[in-house]
Amino acid sequence: MLSTKGLEYDAKILLAWGECISGNDKITQWLMKNGFPELGLFRYALRNEERSREWLMTNGFPHLHAMISAIEGRKDALEWLERHGFELIKEMALIGDGDEGAMLRLNREETKVFAGIAKKMQFVKDEIEDENNDWHKYSAN
Repeated sequence: MLSTKGLEYDAKILLAWGECISGNDKITQWLMKNGFPELGLFRYALRNEERSREWLMTNGFPHLHAMISAIEGRKDALEWLERHGFELIKEMALIGDGDEGAMLRLNREETKVFAGIAKKMQFVKDEIEDENNDWHKYSAN
């Protein structure tokens, strides 16, 4: 089994994180106020909010920042995760970047919840990419 290093949370907290990533404001606020600000801020960092990304880096969660960078296709972030023993987070990042092989590897009973969370991350990043590539948003001028 892959090491859960950096993601040692109770199953209920992991499920709440997944809902937070999907945009549930109430659960995001609950995470922020109940000792899991890194998971609440991850939602905003995933959506390119620079202050949240900086907070993750300066408050002891560089692995979460690296996961976002890896989802965005940065190979150096994937290598950093691997070099520092964040195997599960690396696999989640690969799923977030659309890697079906990683999805198959994590979609097992003991890691299924992580695969589901990573799929939510992929959905968010794909949504952002679609918005950025929508030519209707750009003026003809």
